[in-house]
Amino acid sequence: MADETSPTPMGHPDWQDIFARYRGSVLWKSLWQLTNSAVLFIVCWYAMFRSLEVGYWLTLLLAIPTAFMVTRLFMIQHDCGHGSFFKSRGANATLGSIIGVLTLIPYAYWRKTHAIHHASSGDLDSREFGDIDTLTVREYLSRSKYKRLMYRLYRHPIVLLIIGPTWQFILKHRLPLDMPKGWKREWASVHWTNVGIAAVVGFMWWLVGLDRFLMVQLPVTLTAGAIGVYLFYVQHQYEDTYWRYREAWNYYAAGLEGASHLVMPKILQWCTANIGLHHIHHLASRIPNYRLQACLTENPALQRVTKLTLWQSIRTFRLTLWDEDERRLVGFRELREIRERISRELEAGAAIVATKPQVIPANWR
Repeated sequence: MADETSPTPMGHPDWQDIFARYRGSVLWKSLWQLTNSAVLFIVCWYAMFRSLEVGYWLTLLLAIPTAFMVTRLFMIQHDCGHGSFFKSRGANATLGSIIGVLTLIPYAYWRKTHAIHHASSGDLDSREFGDIDTLTVREYLSRSKYKRLMYRLYRHPIVLLIIGPTWQFILKHRLPLDMPKGWKREWASVHWTNVGIAAVVGFMWWLVGLDRFLMVQLPVTLTAGAIGVYLFYVQHQYEDTYWRYREAWNYYAAGLEGASHLVMPKILQWCTANIGLHHIHHLASRIPNYRLQACLTENPALQRVTKLTLWQSIRTFRLTLWDEDERRLVGFRELREIRERISRELEAGAAIVATKPQVIPANWR
């Protein structure tokens, strides 16, 4: 575990010197990754289109590899947002904006909110943008029954992986009303992305027909959205993750303890552009995705973090609340035990630690 009081956790004095060796894009590698990702997406999409003549069951089956190609292209957009895919800021912005039409994610808007996520991941005082909503046990207990129900529904896997992505990527990103009016560049990105989407839909309507276009594109978009949310969820939501209030929060500790290493089969690691090495990405976001594996392999200190297999990652969906006393994520099923523990502490007159906010409602029992 990282030492929260130290700027260089795990006893390592030269993180930035280590990361410096892997920062910076390699032009031919970036171009090759862009080319193979785009070509494979086009091939998969065309195969889906032609499969309509065979049966829609085959179209839906082919939507899975096509969605993974969309995910891989989004990871390129993601690297552009961090300035790690090309050396040129303008080239990153141009490519990121183009891919954003396909992923339905406005580049500048996402780049801004994602930067906030990186700057505040694991900070209990900053949970406004770019995170899966997570309440502490005491926050949850302080809410009305209706708000508790709404939170339970929000954290349900069906909502997180199906309803949520549909709302987020297809609808909310078309007009993100939670974005401050002063974010002029980000609002422009939203509008231009919408124009680009409308142009593509109009062209495909003319080329293949709206019904056939939607029969291919909708399952791809929904599947890719579910994959993206799943990846983001399991990279930060696991039992021994990291949440602290700002006075105790540490950037390096948040990266090492609050971002997992999702161990995937090589083909899935390739499709997701190494995003499973998420702890390294959070510590050094300027490292391009195709250099993350080398950074992990060559630095044993980075291998001593929470590792999740795919099966273990599925089990994390039962974890819903941050227990400040135990400093771990817990599930709703554990609330009875937590209530009893708090009750014993109150009856004994014991001080309750980590009491921000210190709210024990009258109806918490």
